[in-house]
Amino acid sequence: MLVIFVYLLCLNWISYFLSYFQVPGWILVHEGDKWKLHQSWKVKTFVKGMEFLRLVADVAEAEGHHPDLHLIGWNNVEIDIWTHAVGGLTENDFILAAKISKLNLHHLLRITPTNK
Repeated sequence: MLVIFVYLLCLNWISYFLSYFQVPGWILVHEGDKWKLHQSWKVKTFVKGMEFLRLVADVAEAEGHHPDLHLIGWNNVEIDIWTHAVGGLTENDFILAAKISKLNLHHLLRITPTNK
């Protein structure tokens, strides 16, 4: 039987993982009593926003780790990543953020980010 332990990260480890996993554009948000990774984008159209979320959902499903995905208005995409089971950040959150950051999403965005 395989047992996997997921540990809630302290702020020192969060800082380490931010640099180790190279997650450009992701910011730390302290909401209530938990830390989350957050990023937002502006997409060209509503349909491009849905395509953006589908591409992220495919990665999340493959990882078995599901972020909070939001399409706000017709062109604002926001993602919050945190591990619900522990009420904060784990290493898996940074792995997922890194994989999302590596997706080719530029053709869906209104403005191409300069940091990618």
